[in-house]
Amino acid sequence: MSVASVLSSVSALPLPQAAALLAAAGVPVLPCVPGAKNPLLKPDEENPEAQPGGFHAATTDARQVTAWWRRWPSANIGVPTGAVSGVEVVDVDRKPGGDGVAAFERARRAGLVPGWLAVVRSASGGAHFYFPADTDRPQRSWQAAKAHVDFRGDGGYIIAPPSAVTGTGSYEFVAGADRAPAPVDADRLRDFLDPRPDPAPHRVRGPIRSEDAARLAAWVGMRDEGERNRGLFWASCRLAEAGLSLPEMVDALAPAGEQVGLPQREIETTIRSAYRATHVQPASVVGQGDAPRQPTKLTGQVLS
Repeated sequence: MSVASVLSSVSALPLPQAAALLAAAGVPVLPCVPGAKNPLLKPDEENPEAQPGGFHAATTDARQVTAWWRRWPSANIGVPTGAVSGVEVVDVDRKPGGDGVAAFERARRAGLVPGWLAVVRSASGGAHFYFPADTDRPQRSWQAAKAHVDFRGDGGYIIAPPSAVTGTGSYEFVAGADRAPAPVDADRLRDFLDPRPDPAPHRVRGPIRSEDAARLAAWVGMRDEGERNRGLFWASCRLAEAGLSLPEMVDALAPAGEQVGLPQREIETTIRSAYRATHVQPASVVGQGDAPRQPTKLTGQVLS
């Protein structure tokens, strides 16, 4: 059964039946708070592999899905995006505070939006455009806040029909495939919607202390979904400006990146990119005056 067919089929069903049908069609699902978007499941902190939480708990196992919705019959249905489900979603907002339709249409006219698998009306009146994921090219989630368009790929999830958000509305299937569905190039789409100026060479601001690195790591750990990678990049630039070596930067920030759900490979790639972008010699940093100073070394206990 195609994604469009299964989304069309579940739109008029009770939530437990809809969840079971999605799982039977090979779409992993997870229970979310009734009338809201937050996952219901919390990880087992002592053994996260035995009981993963959030979107990591999604499954197609019929018994588990039945048990979840027997326990929470009003639970909304979450679907992880990216390689795990085979779908990626462009979320176009329509809210009093901003409308992403015009920006999305400009991207379509620019040839950056290929054919989609399905369209779902979101609870707020916007739209979720489902695209097939390219398993050979993982794409992480992001937000283009000024354009009011989000992308949900690896590390993200969406709420599926017939879920509803209290005081807002329900998720409803609108249309099936448009043209020949194809993966969207998320990086090109983001650059079009939220163009960023070429980074200027960073100015060295002086040596950094271990407690500064700890505060930066804590700040990264509080980033919301869609801003996690950008926050990690900014914090990495700050450490690189201060002359920390690449291994020191990884030691200081990788645990915070893992805390917000970024994959290890993505964390390391982001930190390396920030390290290269600073154009700073790592051997020393320049503080006040002209005399070079050696950067303060981070200890392995900074984030413990």
